[in-house]
Amino acid sequence: MSETTRLVTRSAAPRQVWQLEQQGLHPLLARLYAARGVASADELDYSLKNLLPPHSLTHASEAAQILADAIEAEAKLLIVADYDCDGATACAVGLRALKAFGAHVDYLVPDRFKLGYGLSPEIVDLAAAHQPDLIITVDNGIASLEGVARAAGHGIATLITDHHLPGDELPQADCIVNPNQPGCAFASKNLAGCGVMFYVMLALRAELRTRGHFAERPEPNLGDLLDLVALGTVADVVKLDRNNRILVSQGLQRMRAGRMQPGIAALFRAAGRDPARVSAFDLGFLLGPRLNAAGRLADMALGIECLITDDPARALNIAQQLDAYNRERREIEADMQEQALGLLEAMPPAATHAAGIALYDESWHEGVVGILASRIKDKLHRPVIAFARGESGHLKGSGRSIPGLHLRDALDLVSKRAPGLLLRFGGHAMAAGLTVREADFPRFATLFAEVAGELLDPHDLTRTLATDGPLETGYLSLGVAQLLQNEVWGQGFPPPLFDDNFEVEQQRVLKEKHLKLKLKKGQARFDAIQFNFAVAPGSHAHAAYRLEINEYMGVQSPQLVIEHLSET
Repeated sequence: MSETTRLVTRSAAPRQVWQLEQQGLHPLLARLYAARGVASADELDYSLKNLLPPHSLTHASEAAQILADAIEAEAKLLIVADYDCDGATACAVGLRALKAFGAHVDYLVPDRFKLGYGLSPEIVDLAAAHQPDLIITVDNGIASLEGVARAAGHGIATLITDHHLPGDELPQADCIVNPNQPGCAFASKNLAGCGVMFYVMLALRAELRTRGHFAERPEPNLGDLLDLVALGTVADVVKLDRNNRILVSQGLQRMRAGRMQPGIAALFRAAGRDPARVSAFDLGFLLGPRLNAAGRLADMALGIECLITDDPARALNIAQQLDAYNRERREIEADMQEQALGLLEAMPPAATHAAGIALYDESWHEGVVGILASRIKDKLHRPVIAFARGESGHLKGSGRSIPGLHLRDALDLVSKRAPGLLLRFGGHAMAAGLTVREADFPRFATLFAEVAGELLDPHDLTRTLATDGPLETGYLSLGVAQLLQNEVWGQGFPPPLFDDNFEVEQQRVLKEKHLKLKLKKGQARFDAIQFNFAVAPGSHAHAAYRLEINEYMGVQSPQLVIEHLSET
């Protein structure tokens, strides 16, 4: 963690708070939502009728026509997925919907260690063995110029569905659906890959409906796939704008009601979590990592199989395998983090205080460097890229950024200043991947630090926590914790974080790394915990905390989960 953390309090206009209260919102929720820019309670109506219409997503209607023609012609469709949670859920959405529409469809997911990311020429050659008439990408493809050209060489049509930022040139696909492609006026640029695929399936159902396709077969309820869409959306850490909050809220409602795919139910069981009380946090930190573990350590086909099977016993068996992979991933990650901290300690101070940091060890696991980058980024509050040696002998890096630095744009600048240094790269503002030659790593590390230093304001290098200010002691209750848990929070729509001064009555260390506290404010006492704490407080402390529910031996109680602690 950076040496200093600045706390800033979100402001909420009193009139806006008052208006939301008048519209029936709980006073605390009115304050929290006003501070997040919500002007009307209507914006919090997450019913499906408020989703942006599918036809407003550029080329979704054309994609629907291509797919409807393919279904009528009994053509062979092949989905090429990405190997993360978003890619797996997008693939499952496509497979389940297309099969329900009567399509002949199969899927292929690249082995990240052999074939790498996206619709590469190599994965196309592999796909050609299936003899598909049409390849459909999910959560990838916008940068796959060579792969689309290779498919055309095989006589295979391509439909790209993606949400990643495009490069200077688009692939010559038969159709591209991506809210971030030039000229797309879709009002939500933040759809995850699974969201894009869900929209294409909505457009396809509308197209098939006009063709009388459902005269002799039942029309599928695509709402039944929203548990998959919610999981992929949260796990991919895309901004939860209103449209995404609708998708996530609908998925959470179905999970809480017990209406979900057998694979999702099995993942809950493997994680030891009751879906009746699921929150968006659980999707990102419990279910998502278990699915991702397949792509990180083994083969994401295992994760996709978990999501597409209708056999609960098979789903549970796979979910337990995924849980075992996730435990192994955590052990590998802990070892790598220890090594990374050792590398940082051995660096000269100027290198560790640089605006951007690149790390590499030849023993690191390619599937885990992204998580490692995220952990070190959190500790240092710097953009971090961690590298591992790929099967090709080149180094594959995965980076995570901080507010103020658009990571893909930074890599683009590096590539322009040093042509040929980056063999390939792509990604988002907050996460990106790249490949370099091993001999070029020192040069890349130096150039990345320089570019980050130019793009980041010095202010950005101080960790800033935005809080919602103090929480009245009367609200520090189980009921309010449940109220907050039932709302939809996430990236770009942050969960409530409060801060206040407390007396520290008791403190003890659990498992040598977690700080358990008994805090007092006025006459009220509260249980609190800080995970992976760095410094124990004195008798008085200022805490930034989330109000959560602790469950022990079947009994629920409110607990303050501390994000930042300092002495007062």
